[in-house]
Amino acid sequence: MKRHLLFASLCLLAYLSPDLAAQETIPWYQNGPWRRPVQNPKARILPLISVKGNSFVNPDGDTMLFRGLAISDPDKLENQGHWNLHHFEQVKETGAMLVRIPVHPVAWRERTPALYLELLDQAVEWCTDLHMYVVIDWHSIGNLEMELFQDPMYNTSKQETYQFWRTIANHFKGNTTVAFYDLFNEPTIYRGQLGSMTWPEWKKINENMIRLIRSYDPETIPLVAGFDWAYDLTPIRVDPVEAEGIGYVSHPYEHKRRPPWEPKWEEAFGFATEKYPVMVTEFGLGIRPGTTMDEDHYGYHIIDYLESKGISWVCWVYDPEWGPRMLKSWETYELTEGGEFFKKAMKGELEVQNE
Repeated sequence: MKRHLLFASLCLLAYLSPDLAAQETIPWYQNGPWRRPVQNPKARILPLISVKGNSFVNPDGDTMLFRGLAISDPDKLENQGHWNLHHFEQVKETGAMLVRIPVHPVAWRERTPALYLELLDQAVEWCTDLHMYVVIDWHSIGNLEMELFQDPMYNTSKQETYQFWRTIANHFKGNTTVAFYDLFNEPTIYRGQLGSMTWPEWKKINENMIRLIRSYDPETIPLVAGFDWAYDLTPIRVDPVEAEGIGYVSHPYEHKRRPPWEPKWEEAFGFATEKYPVMVTEFGLGIRPGTTMDEDHYGYHIIDYLESKGISWVCWVYDPEWGPRMLKSWETYELTEGGEFFKKAMKGELEVQNE
């Protein structure tokens, strides 16, 4: 009789308060985005960044041109013993205003979302204290429509990708340090070796992500990447993503096109600045020995072009092992020649040599 009464009580509880009943029966580690984040007293310290027309702006309406860098995956840094405030203080020394944090799907799964969020919380707090904004990047490469990827470290699925952004958006909503969500690092079909994906298919996936994110977090700015490893935005000329308050992404590495670069950059992504804010969230410098860094070098061309167009930029990568590397070693944090170049660029101190 008591068992029957207990069963009836549980049924009544589920009927009257289904959310409460679900919370009682779903383990916390599976509860993901439904868990209410702990209120962060530092969440609103940095001024909120938003989109106005074709610009990123602060609360006064001033246009913001971001210069920043990407660190390596927090999981890698923590495993190697470099995940600490000192690391971010060294990033700040370069003049970075924005820190891109790449989250590899394999690391997200292996560490578990709950433990990975602890790393992201630390990064966001350190960046807040150092007055640097954050862009969180779902760092996969490949064809999300067919779920075929360039390397096992990038393997994910549409469901996992949606769940990732659902979790992130709920966790960091209201935190103005986290200014941008880089929705998918580099979409590519790799000359057909990763299947096929049309622009309308990719556009729909991004619109799904944006609507999902905004159901939790209406403030953080979603960034949408184009095809060809996030280089080509030409489809948005006629078929832009149906969402307001977003930015577009390009990754114009030196090898993507032969010089003269500027007309090709203009055709591929520069044109978009007439209507939308654009951010280059990844490019780098692998400077060969004996290379002269003069006005004809790609580095000067790309910085001059981006800043003349009002395009914010984030260089890759602040690590001595991943390339193109900006650091020579963990012991000294000495910058490579490419790292020194980007440091000067972030501080507005570039001088053309051998004019």
